[in-house]
Amino acid sequence: MHSLMAIAKEFARDEDGITAIEYGLIAATMVTAVAAAFAYLGPALGDAFQAIALKIKVT
Repeated sequence: MHSLMAIAKEFARDEDGITAIEYGLIAATMVTAVAAAFAYLGPALGDAFQAIALKIKVT
């Protein structure tokens, strides 16, 4: 039983998992920001590329 307590204390002091969680949260935030930017700018970019495509076909 004493070794179980020692393992639990060592697990509580281990900070490697915390760093991995922080990197995961940062990555999730970045993905959310990029997805929001594409959702917000997507229609405008589509219109711009459509206009460019029409000008290329005309000339």
